[in-house]
Amino acid sequence: MSTTKAIDGSPDTGDPRRAGPGPARTERPPGRTWRQALRRDWQLYSLAILPLLFFLVFRYLPMIGNVIAFRKFRPGGGILGEEWVGLRYVRMFLDDPSFWHVFTNTVILGALTLLFCFPMPIVLALLLNELRGRRIKRFVQSVSYLPHFVSMVVVAGLVMELLSVDGPVNQVLRALGDDPIAFMQEAGWFRTIYVSSEMWQTVGWGTIIYLAALTTIDDQLYEAARIDGASRWRQIWHVALPGIRPTAVTLLILNIGTFMAVGFEKVLLLYNPLTYPTADVISTYLYRMGIISNSFSYAAAIGLFEALIGLALVLSANLISRRTVGTSLW
Repeated sequence: MSTTKAIDGSPDTGDPRRAGPGPARTERPPGRTWRQALRRDWQLYSLAILPLLFFLVFRYLPMIGNVIAFRKFRPGGGILGEEWVGLRYVRMFLDDPSFWHVFTNTVILGALTLLFCFPMPIVLALLLNELRGRRIKRFVQSVSYLPHFVSMVVVAGLVMELLSVDGPVNQVLRALGDDPIAFMQEAGWFRTIYVSSEMWQTVGWGTIIYLAALTTIDDQLYEAARIDGASRWRQIWHVALPGIRPTAVTLLILNIGTFMAVGFEKVLLLYNPLTYPTADVISTYLYRMGIISNSFSYAAAIGLFEALIGLALVLSANLISRRTVGTSLW
């Protein structure tokens, strides 16, 4: 039995990479692909520099400040605190009844906002998609979009003027023979006022994404449904809704991630000490503890706890969505 010799005189070991016709395969140098892509499309990659700097400066670097949740911070002292105190501030807010009160208010207000404000843009987008007249469709879109561009201070001012004791709403109640209601001074009305104003301000703007998703649905699907005898409601249920389901699920996961971050500006502008029982949320509680009372370490511990809950909600919602409907953020 003879052994074959390679060109350099060494015995052939039967390496499969040497066998077979055709030229020998050469491996590409590591790191060459992304360098070529960067050299070829450097103009496009340069557009990402400013967004990356924004997130680095305003999102990632401030995370270093979370260390004061575990250190004793004094105004005028070191930026990262003076001494290590461990979980002292965590135990403080876990044992504080006021914190759990505002935590409950935040959960209730966030749940009501998600329940009413999330599905309404879908409903409005489906209704607008059914309109055939372009003029009326554009008019409705413009009217529903405008509140999004109104300043939060102006929105709060409008709400307070409309619901004041001498405002238009109470004037209508007087005309009907009822007694006026101090809406802005009664804690029981705050959640209704907040959610209603939030719907008015955000529903129209939220329809933009869903209308764009509806335009990507193939018209042949609607045609096939009409041939099968499906009514307009059946077409919406079996064609339109499945077509926008990935978009809706993605936005739902993002909204769940901000579940605990109930609008700070609007609550701060609308609430008062009389409505604290239902209006005081974690963000406003942090404002009073951190900025007004100068308890920065205590406020940082609560903020870190809130952020961890938001992270857990996002991860859970993404996992459930991927396993149930097959759509997720990652």
